[in-house]
Amino acid sequence: MLSVNNVSVQFGKRVLFDEVNAQFKKGNTYGIIGANGAGKSTFLKVLSGEIEPTTGSVHLEPGKRMSVLNQDHNAFDDYTVLDTVIMGNKDLYAIQKELDQLYANPAPSDKEVERMGELQEKFEEMNGWNAESDAAILLSNLGVPEDMHYMKMGDLESKMKVRVLLAQALFGNPDVLIMDEPTNDLDFETIAWLEDFLANYENTVIVVSHDRHFLDAVSTHTVDIDYGKLNFYTGNYSFWYNASQLKARQRAQQNKKAEERKKELEDFIRRFSANVAKSKQATARKKMIEKLNIDDVKPSSRRYPGIIFQPEREAGDQIFETENLSKSIDEDLLFARVNINLNKGDKVALISKDSRATTAFYEIVTGNMEPDTGSYRWGVTTKQAYLPADNSKYFTEDISLVDWLRQFAKTDEEREDVYLRGFLGKMLFSGDEALKSVKVLSGGEKVRAMLSRMMMEKANVLLLDEPTNHLDLESIQALNNALINFPGTVIFTTRDHAFAQSVANRIIEITPKGTLDKLMTFDEYLSDKKIKEQREKMYQL
Repeated sequence: MLSVNNVSVQFGKRVLFDEVNAQFKKGNTYGIIGANGAGKSTFLKVLSGEIEPTTGSVHLEPGKRMSVLNQDHNAFDDYTVLDTVIMGNKDLYAIQKELDQLYANPAPSDKEVERMGELQEKFEEMNGWNAESDAAILLSNLGVPEDMHYMKMGDLESKMKVRVLLAQALFGNPDVLIMDEPTNDLDFETIAWLEDFLANYENTVIVVSHDRHFLDAVSTHTVDIDYGKLNFYTGNYSFWYNASQLKARQRAQQNKKAEERKKELEDFIRRFSANVAKSKQATARKKMIEKLNIDDVKPSSRRYPGIIFQPEREAGDQIFETENLSKSIDEDLLFARVNINLNKGDKVALISKDSRATTAFYEIVTGNMEPDTGSYRWGVTTKQAYLPADNSKYFTEDISLVDWLRQFAKTDEEREDVYLRGFLGKMLFSGDEALKSVKVLSGGEKVRAMLSRMMMEKANVLLLDEPTNHLDLESIQALNNALINFPGTVIFTTRDHAFAQSVANRIIEITPKGTLDKLMTFDEYLSDKKIKEQREKMYQL
């Protein structure tokens, strides 16, 4: 279907890929993973033809169509939403526009009539007469309401444009579908629809994503960009991650007997296969299980940050409560009648259909914003550490990362360069990286710096607003494990399904009509039909 032959990509002296040879086959979904800067997005651009490789070639089987998720949200501002989606099939759209011009002529010539007949035949072969209805169905499934279908793209909010561009990429059943971070700015319901769509997709899908649940749900193969190469494995992200960790442990225990190593590997395959078989994609993915081979997996060369939250003291029984909290912004009611009483050890996934609501809640309970009504109270034995969604105000000074972190030290020992450099080294700021100005840090580096600040606070209550934003898979996994092991109380908001499912034991949803508060896992919350009906009613104004 799609092949890569001896492809090398080099920028200056930096070599991203060297003589890569690969085949992407029909019926498979390939999840591309790798550390930030490894070249995941660059590789997709090479496949799509946006970037020419330094050497080698990319070959798409003749007669096959490739579709790419467009990253330029403003590229179609002058077109209607429906037209933008149909443009996903360029040939079909060109025929449709030419037909429209011919139809507009009240007295067509014989040549134009002949041309009209040719185009109509092609249009019918391409199922063109159903193009608008097919596009409308895609849009509705992706959460774009019908009253927006004839609006100009330029009149839509950025988050809605993302959904339209995703519909464009999916439109017309492309033979090869290439997507870079397709779940960005989607809610959990829309991501679930996309997971089901791709799990049953019969053509070739190549996707980069930081969403582990999404990768697990759709991927038949994992492509790990590591060691300067593309390493292909049968299996999804969880299989690759757990197998890689197991192989790393075995490598560290070289004296372990070969028979013991083999039995451990076989047990792992059995356990993983059983988990995959229980998933809703079992039928579509059962062939994957038969091909799993842990011997193909190498220990990853990538490093994981050392994230450990250690409270200075244990909190008492009184943690946190709110009474009748409400907040509006720009005449939009974000939430009202929010009454919460947290218990010691709660790990709460705080959610809302409007991200402004959860952010406003965090800003209110950390003292940075006033509520419209109501009050809140923290227990006297609690100490809070907060990771805001927007951390820009923390990085305005032109100072080194070491000096930046020194501001949050509590003891003379913590203020010492040796201590700070060691601390930052564990968070993957090694050597000169710890000395660069905080003003030039990337988005992911800023989040790791903020997590370092939180660890130094030694709080027993953690508040995290979209902590996985900008992080790579390794940092997300490390943070995920840190919150699972944290002995205190956590309130967090995330779009990462796997993160929410593995950390939360309580779900609180704040809405314009009050609060839904359930002691259950995230998956249980989303799948409960009664809760789903309640949720819909609580957003109807």
